[in-house]
Amino acid sequence: MRYSIEGSPLPVVICELNSGETMITEKGAMSWMSPNMKMETVGGGIGKMFGRAFSGESMFQNRYTAEGDGMIAFASSMPGEIRAFEIGPGKEMICQKSAFLASTSGVELSVFFNKKVGAGFFGGEGFIMQKLSGNGVVFVELDGYIKEYDLQPGQKMVVDTGYVAAMEPSVQIDIQTVAGLKNKLFGGEGFFNTVLTGPGKIWLQSMPVSALAGSILPFIPKA
Repeated sequence: MRYSIEGSPLPVVICELNSGETMITEKGAMSWMSPNMKMETVGGGIGKMFGRAFSGESMFQNRYTAEGDGMIAFASSMPGEIRAFEIGPGKEMICQKSAFLASTSGVELSVFFNKKVGAGFFGGEGFIMQKLSGNGVVFVELDGYIKEYDLQPGQKMVVDTGYVAAMEPSVQIDIQTVAGLKNKLFGGEGFFNTVLTGPGKIWLQSMPVSALAGSILPFIPKA
């Protein structure tokens, strides 16, 4: 499989497949394709189906197999970036809910629950995320501009809820309260922040969908 990621700020990944190669995607993600791509909708078992639903994806997935050399394209649903990650043993990824766009057939999508109860109840996006494992290439869609940091052991990054796009499994995620009652009530940043602790790489996004929706809402005429 060969691919190119094109366009901005609404990118698309165009995949060129050899005969017999298969891509997996969530429903509605396919944008265009050559006529020799065979589609099949699969569930993959009750456990996996409910795991995908918890992680913000559809319970069913579509498999596209090239019958002869073929082409298929997957477009992002929001302004931002499409990133490609090589997944393999020891190279799993943790991503925000609904980040998964498409992958080669060897990639497994499952739900990632934060083990710390505090992060679960108050960390917002840090509670339920997506875990990408197996073997292959995965394409994820992230919101806005993406900034990558490589945290050293013990190094911390404080992030507003929702701005965590992806991270390596070695990174720990927790929450901390915003100091001061006045800051909590009038600072506009909420009561809690997400704390990421290295070692490992993290990917932060400049405009999560929730923030974009909040920015647009005041300008939508009320009926």
